[in-house]
Amino acid sequence: MSTDAIASSRRPAPTFYCREEPPVHNGTLLGFWIYLMSDCFIFASLFVANAVLGTQYAGGPTGSQVFDLVGLAWNTALLLVSSVTFGFAMLQIQQGNKRAMLGWLAISGLLAAGFVGLEIHEFVDMIAQGAGPGRSAFLSSFFALVGTHGLHVTFGVIWLVVLMVQLNRYGATPDNIRRLRCLSMFWHFLDLVWVGVFSYVYLVGVLR
Repeated sequence: MSTDAIASSRRPAPTFYCREEPPVHNGTLLGFWIYLMSDCFIFASLFVANAVLGTQYAGGPTGSQVFDLVGLAWNTALLLVSSVTFGFAMLQIQQGNKRAMLGWLAISGLLAAGFVGLEIHEFVDMIAQGAGPGRSAFLSSFFALVGTHGLHVTFGVIWLVVLMVQLNRYGATPDNIRRLRCLSMFWHFLDLVWVGVFSYVYLVGVLR
Protein backbone atom coordinates (compact mmCIF):
# COMPACT_ATOMS: atom_id res chain seq x y z
CA MET A 1 0.00 0.00 0.00
CA SER A 2 1.38 3.43 -0.92
CA THR A 3 2.14 6.21 1.56
CA ASP A 4 -0.59 8.45 0.08
CA ALA A 5 -3.22 5.74 0.51
CA ILE A 6 -2.25 5.18 4.19
CA ALA A 7 -2.38 8.94 4.88
CA SER A 8 -5.80 9.32 3.27
CA SER A 9 -7.23 6.40 5.25
CA ARG A 10 -6.17 8.05 8.54
CA ARG A 11 -7.77 11.43 7.88
CA PRO A 12 -10.34 12.39 10.56
CA ALA A 13 -13.98 12.36 9.66
CA PRO A 14 -15.35 15.79 8.66
CA THR A 15 -17.21 17.72 11.37
CA PHE A 16 -20.43 19.57 10.55
CA TYR A 17 -21.81 22.39 12.65
CA CYS A 18 -25.46 23.48 12.93
CA ARG A 19 -25.76 27.20 13.59
CA GLU A 20 -29.50 27.00 14.42
CA GLU A 21 -31.52 24.75 16.66
CA PRO A 22 -33.49 22.31 14.47
CA PRO A 23 -37.25 22.77 14.86
CA VAL A 24 -39.03 20.14 16.91
CA HIS A 25 -41.40 18.03 14.84
CA ASN A 26 -45.00 18.92 15.78
CA GLY A 27 -43.67 21.14 18.57
CA THR A 28 -46.56 23.58 18.22
CA LEU A 29 -49.16 20.82 18.54
CA LEU A 30 -47.41 19.45 21.61
CA GLY A 31 -47.34 22.89 23.19
CA PHE A 32 -51.02 23.35 22.44
CA TRP A 33 -51.84 20.01 24.06
CA ILE A 34 -50.08 21.26 27.18
CA TYR A 35 -52.20 24.42 27.07
CA LEU A 36 -55.38 22.34 26.78
CA MET A 37 -54.33 20.31 29.82
CA SER A 38 -53.94 23.53 31.80
CA ASP A 39 -57.40 24.56 30.62
CA CYS A 40 -58.70 21.25 31.92
CA PHE A 41 -57.52 22.21 35.41
CA ILE A 42 -59.35 25.54 35.14
CA PHE A 43 -62.64 23.95 34.16
CA ALA A 44 -62.19 21.14 36.68
CA SER A 45 -61.84 23.74 39.44
CA LEU A 46 -65.01 25.49 38.27
CA PHE A 47 -66.89 22.17 38.13
CA VAL A 48 -65.79 21.38 41.68
CA ALA A 49 -66.91 24.83 42.86
CA ASN A 50 -70.31 24.26 41.27
CA ALA A 51 -70.58 20.82 42.84
CA VAL A 52 -69.89 22.27 46.30
CA LEU A 53 -72.02 25.40 45.91
CA GLY A 54 -74.72 23.98 43.65
CA THR A 55 -77.29 23.78 46.46
CA GLN A 56 -76.44 27.02 48.24
CA TYR A 57 -79.45 29.01 47.09
CA ALA A 58 -79.56 31.55 49.97
CA GLY A 59 -83.31 31.79 49.57
CA GLY A 60 -82.95 32.58 45.87
CA PRO A 61 -84.14 30.73 42.78
CA THR A 62 -83.09 27.16 42.11
CA GLY A 63 -81.93 25.64 38.86
CA SER A 64 -85.37 24.27 38.05
CA GLN A 65 -86.79 27.80 38.33
CA VAL A 66 -84.33 29.60 36.06
CA PHE A 67 -83.09 27.01 33.54
CA ASP A 68 -84.87 26.69 30.17
CA LEU A 69 -83.98 23.19 29.01
CA VAL A 70 -85.68 23.57 25.61
CA GLY A 71 -83.62 26.63 24.76
CA LEU A 72 -80.52 24.92 26.13
CA ALA A 73 -81.15 21.94 23.87
CA TRP A 74 -81.10 24.23 20.84
CA ASN A 75 -78.00 25.96 22.16
CA THR A 76 -76.25 22.63 22.65
CA ALA A 77 -77.22 21.50 19.16
CA LEU A 78 -75.64 24.62 17.63
CA LEU A 79 -72.30 23.97 19.32
CA LEU A 80 -72.21 20.24 18.60
CA VAL A 81 -73.15 20.72 14.94
CA SER A 82 -70.41 23.33 14.63
CA SER A 83 -67.94 20.66 15.68
CA VAL A 84 -69.20 18.39 12.88
CA THR A 85 -68.93 21.13 10.26
CA PHE A 86 -65.43 21.93 11.49
CA GLY A 87 -64.54 18.30 10.87
CA PHE A 88 -65.86 18.63 7.31
CA ALA A 89 -63.58 21.65 6.84
CA MET A 90 -60.57 19.62 7.96
CA LEU A 91 -61.46 16.93 5.43
CA GLN A 92 -61.56 19.53 2.66
CA ILE A 93 -57.99 20.53 3.52
CA GLN A 94 -56.80 17.03 2.70
CA GLN A 95 -58.60 17.21 -0.63
CA GLY A 96 -57.13 20.63 -1.40
CA ASN A 97 -60.55 22.25 -1.83
CA LYS A 98 -59.98 25.75 -0.46
CA ARG A 99 -63.43 27.13 -1.29
CA ALA A 100 -65.29 24.29 0.40
CA MET A 101 -62.96 24.48 3.39
CA LEU A 102 -63.69 28.18 3.90
CA GLY A 103 -67.40 27.51 3.47
CA TRP A 104 -67.48 24.89 6.21
CA LEU A 105 -65.38 27.08 8.48
CA ALA A 106 -67.81 29.97 7.95
CA ILE A 107 -70.74 27.72 8.88
CA SER A 108 -68.88 26.60 12.02
CA GLY A 109 -68.25 30.21 13.00
CA LEU A 110 -71.88 31.20 12.48
CA LEU A 111 -73.13 28.28 14.57
CA ALA A 112 -70.71 29.10 17.37
CA ALA A 113 -71.68 32.78 17.22
CA GLY A 114 -75.32 31.73 17.52
CA PHE A 115 -74.38 29.68 20.58
CA VAL A 116 -72.73 32.70 22.20
CA GLY A 117 -75.72 34.89 21.32
CA LEU A 118 -78.19 32.50 22.95
CA GLU A 119 -75.98 32.24 26.01
CA ILE A 120 -75.85 36.02 26.38
CA HIS A 121 -79.63 36.09 25.99
CA GLU A 122 -79.93 33.52 28.78
CA PHE A 123 -77.70 35.57 31.09
CA VAL A 124 -79.65 38.77 30.40
CA ASP A 125 -82.97 37.04 31.13
CA MET A 126 -81.68 35.53 34.36
CA ILE A 127 -80.32 38.85 35.60
CA ALA A 128 -83.62 40.56 34.68
CA GLN A 129 -85.43 37.98 36.84
CA GLY A 130 -83.20 38.80 39.80
CA ALA A 131 -81.05 35.69 39.37
CA GLY A 132 -77.72 37.45 38.86
CA PRO A 133 -74.32 36.14 39.97
CA GLY A 134 -74.51 38.07 43.26
CA ARG A 135 -77.83 36.53 44.33
CA SER A 136 -76.44 33.27 45.76
CA ALA A 137 -73.38 31.04 45.81
CA PHE A 138 -75.15 28.68 43.41
CA LEU A 139 -75.63 31.42 40.83
CA SER A 140 -72.07 32.72 41.35
CA SER A 141 -70.62 29.29 40.55
CA PHE A 142 -73.01 28.92 37.61
CA PHE A 143 -72.10 32.23 36.00
CA ALA A 144 -68.38 31.60 36.60
CA LEU A 145 -68.40 28.20 34.89
CA VAL A 146 -70.77 28.92 32.01
CA GLY A 147 -69.33 32.40 31.48
CA THR A 148 -65.77 31.07 31.29
CA HIS A 149 -66.84 28.54 28.68
CA GLY A 150 -68.64 31.26 26.74
CA LEU A 151 -65.53 33.44 26.75
CA HIS A 152 -63.53 30.52 25.35
CA VAL A 153 -66.06 30.04 22.55
CA THR A 154 -65.98 33.77 21.78
CA PHE A 155 -62.20 33.67 21.57
CA GLY A 156 -62.47 30.62 19.29
CA VAL A 157 -64.79 32.50 16.91
CA ILE A 158 -62.40 35.45 16.75
CA TRP A 159 -59.48 33.09 16.14
CA LEU A 160 -61.49 31.38 13.39
CA VAL A 161 -62.23 34.67 11.61
CA VAL A 162 -58.56 35.71 11.70
CA LEU A 163 -57.48 32.31 10.41
CA MET A 164 -60.03 32.38 7.60
CA VAL A 165 -58.58 35.72 6.43
CA GLN A 166 -55.09 34.19 6.42
CA LEU A 167 -56.29 31.08 4.58
CA ASN A 168 -58.06 33.18 1.96
CA ARG A 169 -55.03 35.39 1.43
CA TYR A 170 -52.14 32.94 1.67
CA GLY A 171 -53.81 29.59 1.09
CA ALA A 172 -53.31 26.32 2.93
CA THR A 173 -49.64 26.83 3.78
CA PRO A 174 -47.99 24.48 6.31
CA ASP A 175 -48.16 27.23 8.95
CA ASN A 176 -51.85 27.85 8.36
CA ILE A 177 -52.64 24.14 8.41
CA ARG A 178 -50.80 23.81 11.73
CA ARG A 179 -52.78 26.72 13.17
CA LEU A 180 -56.03 25.24 11.92
CA ARG A 181 -55.23 21.93 13.58
CA CYS A 182 -54.63 23.73 16.87
CA LEU A 183 -57.95 25.53 16.50
CA SER A 184 -59.63 22.22 15.70
CA MET A 185 -58.36 20.71 18.96
CA PHE A 186 -59.53 23.80 20.85
CA TRP A 187 -62.95 23.65 19.19
CA HIS A 188 -63.58 19.99 20.01
CA PHE A 189 -62.25 20.49 23.54
CA LEU A 190 -64.87 23.17 24.17
CA ASP A 191 -67.57 20.83 22.86
CA LEU A 192 -66.52 18.18 25.37
CA VAL A 193 -66.55 20.72 28.19
CA TRP A 194 -70.02 21.86 27.19
CA VAL A 195 -71.33 18.29 27.26
CA GLY A 196 -70.21 18.20 30.90
CA VAL A 197 -71.78 21.60 31.60
CA PHE A 198 -75.09 20.64 30.03
CA SER A 199 -75.22 17.22 31.67
CA TYR A 200 -74.14 18.18 35.17
CA VAL A 201 -74.80 21.89 35.69
CA TYR A 202 -78.12 22.09 33.86
CA LEU A 203 -79.71 18.63 33.97
CA VAL A 204 -78.55 17.78 37.49
CA GLY A 205 -79.26 21.35 38.57
CA VAL A 206 -82.90 20.97 37.52
CA LEU A 207 -83.25 17.72 39.46
CA ARG A 208 -81.78 19.07 42.70
